[in-house]
Amino acid sequence: MRKFYYLLLLCTTFVFSQGNKETNAIDVTYLRGNILPHTDDLDHLITGHPEGVMVCFSRQTHGEKEWERLYGNPDYGMYFLYQDFKNPILGNNYAVGTFYNFYFLRKKLMFKIAQGIAMTTNPQDKVTNSKNSAFGSTLMANTDFVFAYKKENIIDRFGIQAGIIFTHFSNGRIKAPNSGVNTYNLNIGVNYNLDKNFKRTIDTTKIDLKFKEPIHYNFVIRSGINESPIIGSGQHTFFHVGFYADKRLNRKSALQLGTEVFFSNFYKDFIKYQSVAYPEQNLDPNTDYKRVGVFVGHELFINRISLEAQIGYYVYQPYKFDIPVYDRLGMKYYISKKVFTGLSIKTHMFLAEAMEFVIGIRI
Repeated sequence: MRKFYYLLLLCTTFVFSQGNKETNAIDVTYLRGNILPHTDDLDHLITGHPEGVMVCFSRQTHGEKEWERLYGNPDYGMYFLYQDFKNPILGNNYAVGTFYNFYFLRKKLMFKIAQGIAMTTNPQDKVTNSKNSAFGSTLMANTDFVFAYKKENIIDRFGIQAGIIFTHFSNGRIKAPNSGVNTYNLNIGVNYNLDKNFKRTIDTTKIDLKFKEPIHYNFVIRSGINESPIIGSGQHTFFHVGFYADKRLNRKSALQLGTEVFFSNFYKDFIKYQSVAYPEQNLDPNTDYKRVGVFVGHELFINRISLEAQIGYYVYQPYKFDIPVYDRLGMKYYISKKVFTGLSIKTHMFLAEAMEFVIGIRI
């Protein structure tokens, strides 16, 4: 988990060092909603309507840099999230991290992307909390998406916002169990501009999206630790080695096409366990644990940070425990034009397999 803190610190340092010709704001939002029952083992944990509070400190950009104008002068900053799941088994979660606010419809509609680290007050324990199938560790990742109507400076520097928020908590199966919890909520809140005479201007300047680059080739290693679905089976290292080509479509986007090999060491013990525990499956304990996938992806560039989404298919999967389709969401930071690092979550639909720490080169 130390690497996770270092990555968050790296992103935070970057976020708050992008410029000084910016203004500041704070907003406080109340949220209440429902848990999304994406697996059967969550049914007994859904006993009420989760509620919580999100507090955000924002730096408001005003087009001093090209990337700001390219995205319509977004906000960026730090957030704190508290969520009560209304179930003593799940407990409460606390999260901190970084976010971006993007604006549409003449600055009236806001879309927030937030990513950070979270702590739960009541993780699974085989003696004191054995029924918690959602959180196998105290620390985990948190991802949030917010769609809201936002109106600033209604009364002096106070404004309001309201919309919907999706929250996700998961440890990427660093430790089992890890069903994770997803919630969808309605939210309402107030915002306050810390700078006097603030007025959000609508930039009508058109930015040329045309951008030409040759095809680039990427070599990436994604690593970390995870555990099989068997609680207490032990944590193992993994290495996901990939190679892919990317082609920039414009200043914002690139498409990816590639292949990767998965060396997930927990599968070695898990295959042996399954062969003994379920002899009716006729599973060979020496079945190859490695997998090979092909994938397509999209990368959204925001200055040195980029957001990555991929979907893949296993073309080689001797042990078919998971479905053959996998997906990945991640954030990358370009240390230079040729070297990047980042963090990503690899899942099979809503079920996380790995939290991946990334290092790669782009040539």
